[in-house]
Amino acid sequence: MATATRTARKAPAKRSTPAKKAAAPAAKAATTVKAKKPKLVRDSFNIPKAEYAVLEELKARAAGLGRPAKKSEVVRAGVQALAAMKDAIFLAALDKLAPARPAAKT
Repeated sequence: MATATRTARKAPAKRSTPAKKAAAPAAKAATTVKAKKPKLVRDSFNIPKAEYAVLEELKARAAGLGRPAKKSEVVRAGVQALAAMKDAIFLAALDKLAPARPAAKT
């Protein structure tokens, strides 16, 4: 019994014409340049349950106002609001916070 051997055939190489190569960079230049997205940083932190509940309430408030928001959006909006505060008001807001973790014992 003779077995047939199969040989793999290579697909013929595609050739592009010089006109197509020259048109490609011109087409790229004609399109508008996209703005680069800001690089994101992933972080985690501890937050008291009561303050976490406030985050959930703010998410629900945004949804009720017709603008559903993710938790990260609420936090980012809060960061922007803190950045816009005057120094005295900012320090007063920080002084109202209890530490999220108890101090380490030495």
